[in-house]
Amino acid sequence: MSEEILIMRPLSPLGLEAADKLGTVHNYFGAEDKAALLDQVADRITYVATDAGVGFTMAMADRMPNLKFISNYGVGYDGIPIAELLERGIPVTNTPGVLNDAVAELAVGMMLALARDIPRIDAGVRAGEWKKSEIRLTGQLAGSKAGIIGLGRIGKEIASRLIPMKVDVSYHGRSEQADSPYTYYADLTEMARNVDWIICITPGGAGTKHIVNKDVLEALGPSGAVVNVARGSVIAEQALVDALKSGAVGGAALDVFEAEPNPHPDLLSMDNVVLQAHQGSATVATRTAMAQLVLDNIADHMAGRPLKTQVMP
Repeated sequence: MSEEILIMRPLSPLGLEAADKLGTVHNYFGAEDKAALLDQVADRITYVATDAGVGFTMAMADRMPNLKFISNYGVGYDGIPIAELLERGIPVTNTPGVLNDAVAELAVGMMLALARDIPRIDAGVRAGEWKKSEIRLTGQLAGSKAGIIGLGRIGKEIASRLIPMKVDVSYHGRSEQADSPYTYYADLTEMARNVDWIICITPGGAGTKHIVNKDVLEALGPSGAVVNVARGSVIAEQALVDALKSGAVGGAALDVFEAEPNPHPDLLSMDNVVLQAHQGSATVATRTAMAQLVLDNIADHMAGRPLKTQVMP
């Protein structure tokens, strides 16, 4: 049987061309009637390319008796039932490594934008306010302290960019990393009391849902700020909005939200908030590399080669 591949999220035109060389491609993300497409091809699908946002369910797997493999576009795989799929002999891979630099750059860029008040001052210069009065003074990164939640590949890249900028780095995670030069906090609230920035780059899912909550935000304090380039679920968004309104927290730089693509409406009118559109990996070079790794993983499985980036439960 020839391989039939369901592409559930955009891979770029070059990615789709490359996928065509691996088998018969069915463009789920581009289909006007996705349900009708599944009705037509589900029982023939052998490979799926998806991501955490689109996800994949066991109900879909039930409709695909010939499914062999799922290639996930992105590092995060919440929304994909890894353990259940593996029980059926269906492995899942992701795309770690290739997006580390892009996400780390955006995290630090948002920190700079928030600390130096870049969006508001840009708007003020365009509106002629500079001619009328002095622009208010801003904060700076140098001399500040940042606590990273999740010192994985991307967390380490963020840290490596902050150290030359004279930022003191610490971290919180499930366990201390023996080879890390940074201060470890087993208790997140304690870390929040001792830093100016909380940077979220931990996996999503039930285990980290609302890990940044009212208590953590209050410990961070009115001069502190939160950065989220992880998942929207990591921060209790309503608690963050309340803290920003009351002055309990000084600011936030957010690339992800609980109800994407709809940030909490109150965030849109706050000038101490920097907002992005879940675009941590959204550079041409990075998205091209991610798409290539998605297809390389499919090709490796087809050829019986070892899977380099298999996700385990």
